[in-house]
Amino acid sequence: MQEAGLKGTDVRVYQNGAKKAYLTLFTFKDSSGAYEAFTVLSVHVIKAEPGTTPFARTIYKSNRVLDIASDSDVEPEALNEAAKWVQSISDGVAAPPIADYLPGQDRVPSSDRYTLGPVGFGWAAEVDRAESSVLKDVAGFESHAEAMFAKYKRGKEEATLLLIEYPTPQLAELHLRHLQRALADAKLTTSSIERKGSLLSVVLAPSSPEYADKLRASVNYETQVTWNEPSSTATDPPITSTLVKIIIATFVFMGVTLVLGIAFGGVRVITKRLFPGKVFDRKDQIEVLQLGLSGKPIDPTDLY
Repeated sequence: MQEAGLKGTDVRVYQNGAKKAYLTLFTFKDSSGAYEAFTVLSVHVIKAEPGTTPFARTIYKSNRVLDIASDSDVEPEALNEAAKWVQSISDGVAAPPIADYLPGQDRVPSSDRYTLGPVGFGWAAEVDRAESSVLKDVAGFESHAEAMFAKYKRGKEEATLLLIEYPTPQLAELHLRHLQRALADAKLTTSSIERKGSLLSVVLAPSSPEYADKLRASVNYETQVTWNEPSSTATDPPITSTLVKIIIATFVFMGVTLVLGIAFGGVRVITKRLFPGKVFDRKDQIEVLQLGLSGKPIDPTDLY
């Protein structure tokens, strides 16, 4: 229970005359841990007293599990009320998705097992006498894996289907090699393992390869790719459009340059005509260096 994340337990005893009913409410940190406990508690072993008809039922709702044990039958109405009450106090989170991956056809009743760690995995394998016990230490629970398996039987055909889901396909591929090596070391040559996305499907001790393939093909798992980033379509514009834009930009640049040049020169010429010697080419601010190669004095106004 600690591996499943048990947070608290509440026990109540109800009595009606000589009849008694024992109700145990388990609270877990999440729905995954509660579902693991549900698959464990649903396998009831009750010692019946002489003259009594024992009754046992486990109700699972999100992060809550209610275990009912009574020395007599419990009416369906009372069970429905109990289920509604458990639902009302739960966190409302759905069961782990891997619980829906198992095929429903040919499944042996009460053989479902779900686990989040090696302790629960080993217990489940021991209860069902499954060959999956050799995979306990290499299943990769330290990588936040979760496992689900059940027994299947149809006529003379039978097998145990083990599903192990990992957070990423990369982790699934890594542990696939470890599991293949473990099966080979245990000489479980009839068992097979395949990967599909983040899910590993292991068929243990099948009665025939054909039944193993059929069982694996019935797994209700489909990979999905979710793109949660903004996207855009990158396309190269036609070369003619690019050339036209370059030519237009060149002419615009040349036109701006011509206009600015005319404006600059025109303003200077007009200013000199309207205000000679007052804005530009003022004699008192012009210095002329003479080499003295001729005797003719230099008039600074001749330079403009």
